[in-house]
Amino acid sequence: MPRPDSPDDLDFTADPRFTGAMRRGSVKKNVAAIHVSGKLTLLQRKLSNVLLLNAYDTLLTQQRHQIDARTLALMIGYNSNDMDTLRDALRGLAETVAEWDMLDEKGRQEWGVSALLSYAKLKAGVCEYAYSPALAEKLYDPKVYALINLNIQRRFTSGHGLALYENCYRFIRTGSTGWWPIETFRRLMGVEGSAYYEVFKQLNAKIIKPAVEEVNRTSNIRLTPEFRRMGRAVSEIRFLIEENPQLAMFDIKGDDAVRESPLYARLVGQGVSDRLARQWLAEHGEEVVAEKLSFVTGKGKVRNAAGYLRDALAKGYGAPEKAPPPAPEAVAAVERRREAEAEAEAALDQRIAERDQRRRRFAAVEQAVSRRNPTQRDADRRMFQSSLEDDLEREDFRRFGWNSALNARAIFAFWDRMEPGLFDGL
Repeated sequence: MPRPDSPDDLDFTADPRFTGAMRRGSVKKNVAAIHVSGKLTLLQRKLSNVLLLNAYDTLLTQQRHQIDARTLALMIGYNSNDMDTLRDALRGLAETVAEWDMLDEKGRQEWGVSALLSYAKLKAGVCEYAYSPALAEKLYDPKVYALINLNIQRRFTSGHGLALYENCYRFIRTGSTGWWPIETFRRLMGVEGSAYYEVFKQLNAKIIKPAVEEVNRTSNIRLTPEFRRMGRAVSEIRFLIEENPQLAMFDIKGDDAVRESPLYARLVGQGVSDRLARQWLAEHGEEVVAEKLSFVTGKGKVRNAAGYLRDALAKGYGAPEKAPPPAPEAVAAVERRREAEAEAEAALDQRIAERDQRRRRFAAVEQAVSRRNPTQRDADRRMFQSSLEDDLEREDFRRFGWNSALNARAIFAFWDRMEPGLFDGL
């Protein structure tokens, strides 16, 4: 079970340690910014998203942004006392170049380049950082963005998986990414320039398949890769995208849906800004906001309705003196729903833990095999294959060798006998 203070336990929308934009729980990422961060490590990618979320509301009005360093560490899920790691991650963001190539509002081509962070510093337990004005403008642009849910982000354990999720999620409405040249895909995954990944077989085995598996297991979407060939070589790739119903619990209401609600229209009609209206609805929920809005409008003409409503939400003005007790049936229904959600969450965590353990065991087997000489390896394979009684199992082992998922238990048992203690500590 995760520690009480572990990132898997955090609820950004309810935890009192997170206020303002941090309680939104999701971050808009401009398409251009997503497309140039392929070489970021997993920690740097998570850090980039959290910093953007913290700064988003004031991207265009403030040059500098601040966040408590321990809160930052908690949100990206690493030891809050390890400032060296945080410094290295911030340095990586400052040294990474963002490049965008897109059409402006008049249909003219616009190209630009900027460091992801113009500067960052740690002082007295506070992280201060800034974006260049040009990049801040692109990051804030509401026309082209992907909505990154931080509750989902925390579950990723590989940078390639999170990079693929970020680049695919913005196409959820169209159901497909469209065809990417394979060179573009390598750049998005941060492996361009690698001779090893120039070979598609290795790119598919080490990048595409593991990243797709993690997105499908971890996030609220499911991906299916498709390939186009030029001759015998793969030249283009696209991903078909559908919602993952098993992880729908992590979905959040999108900004477009919020803007279409009658309550949002009432808030804007009272002089509340677009950003503040969306933030209040995300933080407090429609029922509470509607109650406070009715309280404020019931006071008659108010000089600053938006300010009065803000105080009503923050200080609890207008709460009913005596709330009627909920019906027993409603209480029971809520309890059943909470139990079902808790069971689903526990089952999901269990599946993730089991898959992670199996992945570590396969890695240990691969290391053990690499320590054997060729003669020993052939003997090991023959010995193991002779122990398989089912034709399907033998065929799967013939195709995939020691990575045969169908024979996972038998493989682990075999190598546990060959090298006692091989899996200790896993």
